[in-house]
Amino acid sequence: MFRRTATSMKGRSLLHVIKLVSPFVMVVVLQAAIAGFSLEVMSSVRAYVAGEALWSRSQKNAVYFLNLYLHSGEASQFAQYQASLAVPIGDEFARWALERDPVDVEAARIGFLQGGNHPDDVPGLIWLFRYFNRVSFLQEAIREWAATDPMLLELSVFGEVIRSEWEGGRVQDASRVQVLSSRLSELNTEFTVHAKRFSAVLGEGSRAIKLTLTGINIVTAVTLILLLIWHTRRLVLQRQAFEHALHAEKERLAFQASHDWLTGLSNRRAFEARLQGELDVAPAGSLSLILLDLDQFKNVNDSCGHLAGDRLLCQVSRLLQQDRRPHDLVARLGGDEFGLILPQCSPYDAVDIAERLRRALELFTFAWDDRCFAVTASIGVACIADSTTTLENAMRRADAACYRAKEKGRNRVQVDDGRPDVVLVATRPREAVAGRG
Repeated sequence: MFRRTATSMKGRSLLHVIKLVSPFVMVVVLQAAIAGFSLEVMSSVRAYVAGEALWSRSQKNAVYFLNLYLHSGEASQFAQYQASLAVPIGDEFARWALERDPVDVEAARIGFLQGGNHPDDVPGLIWLFRYFNRVSFLQEAIREWAATDPMLLELSVFGEVIRSEWEGGRVQDASRVQVLSSRLSELNTEFTVHAKRFSAVLGEGSRAIKLTLTGINIVTAVTLILLLIWHTRRLVLQRQAFEHALHAEKERLAFQASHDWLTGLSNRRAFEARLQGELDVAPAGSLSLILLDLDQFKNVNDSCGHLAGDRLLCQVSRLLQQDRRPHDLVARLGGDEFGLILPQCSPYDAVDIAERLRRALELFTFAWDDRCFAVTASIGVACIADSTTTLENAMRRADAACYRAKEKGRNRVQVDDGRPDVVLVATRPREAVAGRG
């Protein structure tokens, strides 16, 4: 059982930790994904820029070597022309493969490799074309790229025609050579125009992508920082709330430990602790103790039930506090017994207070279910005249005075002033009669 409980607690603790760190993990993963995506896009754009340089240079070389071959008929120059022309044709073949439906990825890979692109760049070239060909800058670059297709075809046809003529032993007509050479120069110019546009569009797109991705990374980083601040603040608030709840719980428990649950008055434990504290510091003759016992409580409990008895105790507790001095303590000691500690109070003032309480209770009527009960109390007062009086002795004297008040007919105040075998009996404020116990 203990092992299952420990395992359950560990599971809850792990779950709590996961909940705490999950927002940060999500943002970090998002940040890493965006960073990876940014690197992939920039790497693919860089590959296109590098491929464009090779594509443009190869087109120029093809025109150059074909023009030389036109004038000289040297086979080596024609071979160089073919090798140069194979680069843009390979790129063209790759583009066609990617524009098919469905896309022919393998043919595109072969075409890009023929175009002289690095094998590590080919997957990025294919990925960028497939999924971002509708992005404005790439769409415009592809248009410039496709615009050279007729020129490549024308250049290829020129090469085959010129080779067939040289291999057939035909002498080139000077005027015709001049026309072809002029057309090759025009093709070179057109190739250059499209290549520049292609390069410019890629450069502009690369800068735009870099700016966009930088902004996204900044926004993500700021979001992470804000999330960290929010989460930290939430943790601080949770900790403060927990500490406040813990403090409130401690206060509640401390209150419960020192107060009566029904009336809210101090309980016997707090009463005796306070009395001991007063006995330790109070000058002789300046401390008085009152014990009060209700006379009709059992009748109310027996005839109306415990709920009525509880209601009576609550009403009596409020009545006892009405004339209480700020530094006096009123407590419920148990059952229908109440106690009052009166610091800095002379014996006659204590008797006066006790008598006022007796008369207030005598004038009080408890009503329950159309029944009314008169309420009186037997009150014992102990005047602490000796600074060496112990708590047990003080409580015993007050209890004995309260018991005598009950013996002598209830609804009265009985006072013990500390003299052996002598008590003061008071029936009205500041009026006492000496007598033997």
